[in-house]
Amino acid sequence: MDYKIVLASSSPRRKELLEKIGLEFDICPSNKEEIVTSTVPSEVCVELSRQKALDVAASIKMYNETHPEITSPQDIMVIGADTIVYCDGQILGKPADEDDAKRMIRMLSDNTHEVYTGVTIVLIYKDGRAGEYSFYESTKVTCYPITDRDIDLYTASGEPMDKAGAYGIQGEFIKHIKKIDGEYDNVMGLPVARLYQEIKSSLKDQRA
Repeated sequence: MDYKIVLASSSPRRKELLEKIGLEFDICPSNKEEIVTSTVPSEVCVELSRQKALDVAASIKMYNETHPEITSPQDIMVIGADTIVYCDGQILGKPADEDDAKRMIRMLSDNTHEVYTGVTIVLIYKDGRAGEYSFYESTKVTCYPITDRDIDLYTASGEPMDKAGAYGIQGEFIKHIKKIDGEYDNVMGLPVARLYQEIKSSLKDQRA
């Protein structure tokens, strides 16, 4: 792929997933304050992914324009992503503290929730053109009943604190998962199979 790829996220899970499909990329996380204007989960995750991708793309473009002596013209692809958990009509982001994490896990216990990941691809061409494309993927996850003791132990491990919905499917929480309907990698934070197909499609459309 003749693009310099930049992942607009510092998530180790997204880094791992992109590496799994053989992509070479740089990491440049966005520090932009997240602004949500919708309550629809599919729209929220796409909106946030777009904010991250556009923020990083703008920074790269400005840097290249102001430092032409040390940058070489190259087509650049910025990938932004955001994952949310939707349960019982509520969007669950990252927990504020342990009590908040316990509250979220109790909601997930013996229940089915949805994990949405929004992805935005921003293309910056060396000839000055630019383009963008967004999509989202949804996966249904059903949990077994989770006892208060298990919730306390899991929360005390610290694992839930930096994860949407207060759990990571790739960690210890997997023992509480009864069923997954959809892409497993999407629950980890990036639907890489769909992403790969969308990258090929968007590049074809943008160059047409």
